[in-house]
Order: sequence, then C-alpha cells, then structure tokens
Amino acid sequence: MPTRRTLLLTGLGGLVAGCAAAPPAAPPVPAGEAPRPDPVAARRFEDFLAGVRAEARRAGVSEATLDRAFAGLRPNPRVIELDRRQPDVVLSWEEYRDRIMLTPARIQNGRRHYAENAALLRRIAGEYRVDPRVVVAIWGVETNYGGNTGGFDVVEALATLAWEGRRAGYFRQELLAALRILDQGHVRPERMKGSWAGAMGQPQFMPSNFERMAVDFDGDGRRDIWDSRADALASIAHYFRRHGWREGEPWGQEVVPPPGFSPEQADTETRRPLRDFARMGFRRADGRPLAPAELEAAIVLPSRGNGQVFLGHHNLRVIRRYNPPVNYGLAVGLLADRIA
Repeated sequence: MPTRRTLLLTGLGGLVAGCAAAPPAAPPVPAGEAPRPDPVAARRFEDFLAGVRAEARRAGVSEATLDRAFAGLRPNPRVIELDRRQPDVVLSWEEYRDRIMLTPARIQNGRRHYAENAALLRRIAGEYRVDPRVVVAIWGVETNYGGNTGGFDVVEALATLAWEGRRAGYFRQELLAALRILDQGHVRPERMKGSWAGAMGQPQFMPSNFERMAVDFDGDGRRDIWDSRADALASIAHYFRRHGWREGEPWGQEVVPPPGFSPEQADTETRRPLRDFARMGFRRADGRPLAPAELEAAIVLPSRGNGQVFLGHHNLRVIRRYNPPVNYGLAVGLLADRIA
C-alpha cells in the first residue's frame, strides 16, 4: 500500500518475516493428471480461517461480512509462487530510470492526467499543501495512473500469505485490517482487488495504511481508492502530509560536483545549507544557481549509478517513506519535474 514499495522488484522487500512454518508441500502430480486437493492442507487452511474469524469477530467485524469475505475462500498457489520466487532483477540506475520509471509514455501520460485533473489537484493541494506534481508522479509509478491496480482478490491473497507462514504475523494483521475495511462499507468484497501481496487500489495502499491514510475527499461517505479518483489522489497527498511534507520546498536537484569529487568517499549523511555546497564548487546541472541558500541538503547518489549526483532535500526523504529505495525516490522526483 500503501504501502509501501532499488528494483528487485521493490514492493515488499522490507517486510518482517513471520515465524510460522510453511504448510507441507502437496505430493507430486503425475504427468497428464489434474492436481489433486491436499486434504491435510485444506484442513489446516480451514482451521486458520476459523482462528482469523474469531479474532475478527472479537474486533467487531460482523458475521455477515466474514461470511461474504470467506465464502469459498481457498489458498491461491500463484500468490505463494510469487512470494517465494520474487525475481532477482537488479537494474542499474540508468536502466531503472529510463526503461522503467521515466519512459516517454509515462511522462506524456502524466502531463495529460495532470492537465485533465487540474481543478481536482488544486483542491487537493489547497487541503493538504502537497505538490500535486508529486501526487501525480506517485499515481503514475504505482499503478500507471490508475490503469493497473492489480487483479488479485485482496482477502484471498492476504489469507494465503498469512496462512503460508513466511511472513505470517504481518499478513495476518493486514488481513484483519482488510476485513475491517469491508465491514465499514468502503468497498464491496468483489471490488477489493490489488497486488498479489495485498496492496490495494490506485495508490497501492496496504490495508493498514488505508486505515491510517485513506480519505473520503469526494464526500460520499466511503474512502474509495479503487474507483474514486478524488479519494485516491487525496489519499496520496494525505500520506505525504502526515509524513512531514514541506510546502514550497523542492525535493532535490541534479548537480555537477566539483573537480576531484569521489563518489566512493562522498559524505551522504551530513545535511548542510546550499550555500555551503556552492562554496565547495557544486553547481546545478541546468546551470542555475543553488538556491535558496539556506535550504539544507545532502549528497544523494543513485544506487548502481554511473556518475549522476543529486542534492536531496527534506521532501525527498518524505517521498522515500512511500517506498524506501533511493532510486525510487529520485525517479519519482524526476518524473514530477517532467510532468509540469
């Protein structure tokens, strides 16, 4: 979700693993035969659901909601496969930037959506004081401007992952949050779709982030991040506001370092005013002066990069609260710059 978020692919690489053992593997299926159900695993899953049902009921979730959410529910083998076999794809910064994040199509579509939603974005910016370009950039990066929100049933995916055991504790809590969301009527069970790991809707919030961050911006009584563009974009802005976005400050800027600069020896931890970087010989890549002089920044180096250097400000750290990898934060900032 959320949330949520280097490209390994990044989504949930930082989640804390659960300690429960994985269920036993089903016996091999002879060639040409359909897979046979594993009765032991089925009983374990039913026992697991009974425990979740009891816990959710104690938390106030209605029996009717639980009946609808759990009707015909079975573990999804594809979810387990994706969780266990996440692709170990490590891209350079340049590949990630140009092939994945800052493609001409993503930039062009971002400009179009920014223009088409200008009035809505102005209202959201007035309410949350967050740069609407960054809101649109997150929207574009997470779900291609709402066009790819995921096709997995969220309750099924979370139940599978909570039962399967590798991160059982985390996903059980997310499943309980999803059940509370259903019980509150924000979305119908059949519409609660998302990623294989349970990230939901246009902002890709995990259910717990939905509970904390999603907003009803269109005033219809539901926080609908699936089908309400107003709710989805305002929820992204609310997320950034809650994490300390500073209105009017840039996220960062590409710079040309002074002669003799060594990336291997660069101090990327110390924040100092831009005037200090100017005295050291740093200059903006576009030729403009480093300004405002008193704004604090730190050197930011892309992971697996080939020489590009940035000065990152406080708002870059806020962007990285959405997804921590430095390359993700830099790409969102650069996309926002290109959108408008």
